[in-house]
Amino acid sequence: MDSIRKKAGNYGEAAALGYLSAKGYIILTQNYRSGSGEIDIIAKEGEYIVFVEVKYRRQLNFGRPVDSITPAKRRSLISAAYGYLAKNNLNHADCRFDVIEVFGREILEINHIENAFGES
Repeated sequence: MDSIRKKAGNYGEAAALGYLSAKGYIILTQNYRSGSGEIDIIAKEGEYIVFVEVKYRRQLNFGRPVDSITPAKRRSLISAAYGYLAKNNLNHADCRFDVIEVFGREILEINHIENAFGES
């Protein structure tokens, strides 16, 4: 089952990467791990470092993909982001957390939620 989930996650991330690149974002890294967290995509948009969580679902029977981000997952993302900023000497950089929802099968729909956590 993990193999299927991993393939689906990779599919969603590939769609998100294409979407962000087309919007002019500069992709800095993918699948960044620090401490107990992982960030799917780290990109740069203008002066912002953007930490992106990608959520893929084939269908919306169980709610929107963004709804699956628990408070614990959010803390994990924030912790990993602090790790990235510290490691790259970017402690004073403007940053935000975005969520990209990808859903569908053959035809994908992408919903980009900028500043999803409401803080910078």
